[in-house]
Amino acid sequence: MNSRRDIFQAIADPTRRAIIALIATQALTPNAIAENFQSSRQAVSKHLQILVECELINQKQQGREIFYSLKIEKMKEVDEWLIQFRKLWETRFNQLDDLLITLKKEEK
Repeated sequence: MNSRRDIFQAIADPTRRAIIALIATQALTPNAIAENFQSSRQAVSKHLQILVECELINQKQQGREIFYSLKIEKMKEVDEWLIQFRKLWETRFNQLDDLLITLKKEEK
């Protein structure tokens, strides 16, 4: 089929990000998830499959229903990748703050 998908591929799509947000607090069935989107049930199922392949969501059978829930620990990969940029942004913002303080002092 497809080589193992990457977590960043999964979150690149706005529909998949919306699905992640939906199931972040509670497990939902595919139908309950699909009700939140304009797209077809089939399209939503494809998004769910990609999220499962990326190991971002769990699939759990309960009776005749399947429930999807978020694997929150998997989101840590995204956070860890962003940490490097967060440090860069903080440094840049601090430099900007220093510059603004300097400019204000010079105005007086």
